[in-house]
Amino acid sequence: MRREILIVDDQPGIRLLLQEVFINEGYQVETANTGKEALEKIHSNTFDLIMLDYKLPIVDGAEVLQRLEEQGITTPAILMSGLAEGLVKESEKYSMVQEVIAKPFNIQDVCSTVKTLLDRKVQAQGEGK
Repeated sequence: MRREILIVDDQPGIRLLLQEVFINEGYQVETANTGKEALEKIHSNTFDLIMLDYKLPIVDGAEVLQRLEEQGITTPAILMSGLAEGLVKESEKYSMVQEVIAKPFNIQDVCSTVKTLLDRKVQAQGEGK
């Protein structure tokens, strides 16, 4: 079973880097460059993980998380930001946020975090059966 990741970032370089890395790791990857586009994709598809930039045009990362939680969507999320230190407290409001990653990031650390979160989700699904 291929796991699906949604990468949401308004910087094309970051989006393409993460997309390429995770496709090479064997994941199925979709991307969005705005919060509005991310919400549309989440409503038309099921993802195992969302990687979400906090600072997005129009609909920012916090608003995306708030809308998803209001709709009962519980997909695990990683919040990415250049201001990660200040975000840890903010992200505690959202049960979906499993991790906050500072930009610029170490790609090996990001891969390791994603793998850990997805493995944890699979284990939880196995225990729920």
